[in-house]
Order: sequence, then structure tokens, then C-alpha cells
Amino acid sequence: MIKKYELELGGRVFEFEFGKIANLADGAVTIKVDDTVLLVTACARDEAMDVDFLPLTVEVQEKSYAAGKMPGGFFKREGRPSEQAILNCRLVDRPLRPLFPKNYHNDTQIAITVLSTDLELPYSSMGILGASMALMVSDIPFSEPVGACEIGYVDGELIVNPTYEQLETSELHLTVAGTSEAIMMVEAGAKFVSEELLLEALELAQENNVKMAELQKKIIQDIGKDKNIIEEVAIDPVINDKLIDSSSKKLIDLYDKGLAKSELSEEKSKLIDELSKNIDAEENPDILAKIKDEISSLEKNIVRNRIIDKGIRPDNRKSDEIRDLESEVGVLPRVHGSSIFRRGDTQALGTVTLASLSEKQKLDFLSPLTEKTFMLHYNFPPYSVGESGRFMTSRREQGHGALAERAIKPVLPSEEDWPYAMRVVSDILSSNGSTSMASVCAGILSLMDGGVPIKETVAGIAMGLILNPDGKYAILTDIQGLEDHLGDMDFKVAGSKSGVTALQMDIKVKGVTPKILSEALEQAKKARMDIIDHMESTLPEPREEVSEFAPKTVKIKIPTDKIGMVIGSGGSTIKEIVSDFDVTIDISDDGTVSIGGVESERIDNAIERIQSIIKDVEVGDVYQGKVVKLMDFGAFVNILPGKDGLVHISEISDERVDSVESAYEVGQEVEVIVKKIDSQKRIDLSARVEKYQSGELSLEESSPKKFDKSRSNSKRKSVRKNNPKPPTLRN
Repeated sequence: MIKKYELELGGRVFEFEFGKIANLADGAVTIKVDDTVLLVTACARDEAMDVDFLPLTVEVQEKSYAAGKMPGGFFKREGRPSEQAILNCRLVDRPLRPLFPKNYHNDTQIAITVLSTDLELPYSSMGILGASMALMVSDIPFSEPVGACEIGYVDGELIVNPTYEQLETSELHLTVAGTSEAIMMVEAGAKFVSEELLLEALELAQENNVKMAELQKKIIQDIGKDKNIIEEVAIDPVINDKLIDSSSKKLIDLYDKGLAKSELSEEKSKLIDELSKNIDAEENPDILAKIKDEISSLEKNIVRNRIIDKGIRPDNRKSDEIRDLESEVGVLPRVHGSSIFRRGDTQALGTVTLASLSEKQKLDFLSPLTEKTFMLHYNFPPYSVGESGRFMTSRREQGHGALAERAIKPVLPSEEDWPYAMRVVSDILSSNGSTSMASVCAGILSLMDGGVPIKETVAGIAMGLILNPDGKYAILTDIQGLEDHLGDMDFKVAGSKSGVTALQMDIKVKGVTPKILSEALEQAKKARMDIIDHMESTLPEPREEVSEFAPKTVKIKIPTDKIGMVIGSGGSTIKEIVSDFDVTIDISDDGTVSIGGVESERIDNAIERIQSIIKDVEVGDVYQGKVVKLMDFGAFVNILPGKDGLVHISEISDERVDSVESAYEVGQEVEVIVKKIDSQKRIDLSARVEKYQSGELSLEESSPKKFDKSRSNSKRKSVRKNNPKPPTLRN
């Protein structure tokens, strides 16, 4: 039976349809908003896997046909997921995961397929809605419906579910997911918005989320399946009460000492080995694994209770205290900008590479965005946590890089003011919490070291939460790895002194209140200011010059009707310039030409060549030309790139010339003067330069311009006096 439901949010009608397609999935729904259509399915295996985590995967499939596009590449079919698709996978996963039963270990997959898009409305929040609905109507044990919406801020007004066009000028792009009771997930990019505005936007988003959650409750009553029951499995502890007491005392003693991460890990291993000797291994197989689990559970309770009841963190910091900071710039000699930023045991290496605009990233996914000039790539090698393993780019790494990129982007100069493509790489050297926010700090410092004129210094901080069942909680500034692992929230906030530029919140509990988020934002603001002060003590402002190893870029403006002349037939002219001077050239539709290269002299020469190409030939101009073709009646001479003129046989010399071949040969350089330009722009030249310059011979009166004797230079003069100078080199 086909069932349809509707709900209006933000002036748009959301249509939900069940029972028409994909009916063999455990749960399926199609969502339609205007001309954007998503199919979302949920499937789970009947048997549990032998794991101690939730094996949930989310797959987003962007079909090229959805936008009427042909896939790129030789095979003309979709390949690996785009970065946008991967980020949307993470966006959907995060609010759903905490709402599954703790002991649910069945392999579960959410598949989101974009069937149609008008490229007007982002589909991110629609994917979260669809995933929740597909799970809720299925028999998969998923506890509460989740609503999701996006918020923009344009012209002083908060907008629900903004379009791509509105987001171009929006000061905020906020995605919020939540149940009818609490907020589950927050993701945002912003242009220096205040904490107060963020809270207002969060409340507006949650109002809409509640409406969507209530609709889902009605749908469940109509067509929802009975949920599979996941029974709690009682596990008898292998550590008796006496050993638990003694182990607790030892763990508390370890934390009182404020040991480093490595030292604490070593001491816990000794404790586990000691406990294993007191337990009969034959009666308890996998004894070490069971002891580790019970010690971890014991440790979690100890750490959480110490924080809540005594305000004591594992490293003895106060709740609002940042770990010690250290930063350095200019650490690598040949890169265009570099830095090392350390916060506690977390350390990030930031590097920046500058390139011409031709190196900007080309994007191919379901979005109006087709290219970008700034990229931030995040790498998390195994050695950063003292392990060996594969070096690969995971979804986590792409997500962390995207967050740091979003945090930095608002302070970058415009393409018009700074004609460079920029790539920042954050290599995590050691990790003990909040590496993405360390990447923001390292990235900013490397950009400043590279001479990029950023508008403001941006810093990031990760906030944590310990929330007890009785409602008591503690908000923690600058969480380390253990606090992230044992805590209930990872709330990342980045921004400048002017306001917030990025947010991301993940939780492990069934939601947090706006009150908690408000307190976390204020606490994060104080920490952010302290970190910015530290960073600016290392490098107060961007360097005035780019590195001597960085390319230089100069912009000039040419008439739009001359663009074709610079490009040439099949790109021949511009390719020749690029080859001759070892530069890069980008030409915009408005006539802006960006010339980039490592050597300023080569850039100058390329500019001179371009200006010679677009220069209008005028009667009386004198050129040093090259003979390109011989005819019985004269010789054709190239005076400018793409511009030839005819020297008639009678104009080769003051003396009689019997044949052109006797006077000229192809490739010969000759000095000529423009004698006439006819109505068809054909150029008549003469080699009798001195006669015309002295006035002994007269230039054609039909010519557009009379000869000016002041222009008597025998060779073409440079026209560079109004050119902008390239950036000064830094030694």
C-alpha cells in the first residue's frame, strides 16, 4: 500500500512516500522537495556480529543523471564517492548512532540515493530525515525519530532551508539534527557570527526538528513495523568485589599523579597483568579481554565521577583550563609557509603551497559549486598515536579536513585581491585530542608565514561534556583523548575575535539542551581568545612578502574584445607565451589576465608580450619585424604576434629593387614603418623609415592617425609603465 505524507517547513513542502519502490528493504522512503528527490533505504542483518560496537554504515550515492549530467572519465559511469557525498555520509551517521541500543551489533546500512536534483536546495538535511524515517518504519531497533533542517542568515534574517543562491551571501550555514526532546548534532560554517545569533539559530532549527519528529511519530502509528527486541545479556564479572576495590584505589592513585598518556597506559597494562594472575584462566577464557573491558568500565566511572563531584580532570586541570601551548613558524626551508602548533600532547604540522589560479580545484558533484581556490587536507598517520598501520585517507580524515577548511575560509582574501590557489596540509605529528582544531591553528600560522594576507587570526577549541543520569553535568575546555573517549560530547568551535567561523558537535547521549550548548559556547569563546593571543605572540600578522620559492602572480586588464587575440587559434598564442617565459596564464571573461611564475623578470616579459599583442597598430608606428613570406609584388612582415603587414617592392628601398628575393629572405629582421591601414585593417608597411620620419615622404592621408615625429624611436618601445609590480621576494 502506497502512503503519502506532507509537511511544510520554511515555505517548502516536504513530500514523503512509502510503499512504492524498494519494498524489499527493511525500510524505505522517497523524499521530494520541489524537483529534488531522494530514495533512502535501511537494511540490517538478522544476526549480530561478534563485535563490541555498532556496525553502522551510511552510503550516499550521487547519480549524475539526477542533474542531467554525463559522468566524467573514460568509462562514463559513477566512480568513487565525491567529497560532498562522503561528508554527507558522516552528517547522517552522527545524529543516528547514539539512538541505537547499546548492545545492538547487527550490520546495518543506510543507503541514500539522489534520484533528481534541481541544484537549488542542498540535500544534506533531507538525507538525515530520510534515514530516520526509513529506520523508524522498519523493524530495526531504532529508538526515536530525528528531524533535521538547515539555517541561513541573510540580510539580518534567519532563513529555514536556504537555497544555494542564498547561501552564497549568507553569513551562516547551520545544519541541526534533533529529536523532539533534544539536539543531537550540529554542523556549521559561518562568517564571524556571534554566539547569541548561533543560539537563536539553534532554537529555530530545533523548533522545525520537533515538527518533523512529530510527523514521524504519526507515520510510525500508521505503517511502522514492530521493532526487533534486543535483550540485555547479563555478563558475570571476572573481577570480584575485593579486586574491584583494590583496582579502583590503584586507578585513583594513578590519576592523582597526573601521569602522561603513555605512562598511564603502561601502568594500566601492569594492573591488568596483575589481575590476570589472580583469576583462573581455564574457567574464564579470553581472560585478558574481559579484564580490559571491566577495567575500562571502572576507569570510566572513576574519571566521570571525579570530574562531576570533585571538578578534577585526569590531568588535574580545571574545567576551563587549556593545556600548555607552543607554536613555531618557518620550520621548513623550501615550502611556501610552515608552522608547528602544539597543545598538550597534540601536535600538528601545517604547510601552505601557493600556485596560480589555473591550479584551483575542479569540482564534479551535485552542486552549483564547480571550483575552489582554497583546499585544506588533513592527514592522520598511525605514528601519531604510537602505532603502525596503513597510510590512507579515510572518511574521518576528509571530515576533519573539511571542518578546518570551513573554519579558515572566511578570513582568506578574495580571488580578486589575491590571485592564488592555496593548499594547506595539516599533518598530525602526535594526537591526544582535538587534532582538527589544532589543524585550524597550524593552518592559520602557516598561511601567515606564507605571506597570505588573512583578515584575522582564527583558532579552534574542542569542548567536552560529562552528563550524569541525574542531570548533573560538567563542561570541559580542550578535551584530551581520554575525556573524548569517556565523555558524552565533542563540541568543536573555531573562530576569530570577531566571531565564530565553524561549529561541529557530536554526542554519545540522547541529546543536549540549548542551555548546555550556550554554556559551552561561552566557555569556548574564552579559550579561543587565549589561543589567538598565543598565536599572535608567535606571529602578530602575515608576512609582507611571499617566499622566494613561491610563484608570483600579477594581474593586468585587457579589453574583452582582445581576449581571442591573446588566446590565439586553438590556444596557439597563449601556449607560446607560456612556453617561452615559463609562466602560467589565466584569463577571465571580464578581461582580467593573471600571469604567474617564479621569476619576476619572466612575468614582466610575458606581460610585455601580451600588451604587444593587444596594442592597436597605428600609422607612423615603427617596428622591428620579421619577414615571413615573399611574393613577386612584395614581402609580408610580422610586426606583432598575429599581425602581418605588406612591404611593397617599391617600399623596400630608396633605390630600385629588381626582385623581392634579391632584397629579403624569410626570417630576416627588418625595420619598418606603418604607412597605411585601410578600411579592411590591412597594413601597408615601408622599409624607407628615415624618409617618412624626416617628412620627405608623406604618410597616407586616409590613415587613422597622422605620423607623430616625437615617436621616432627605431624600435618598438616597452609599454609597461602602468603595469603592477609583482610581490617583493622574501630572502
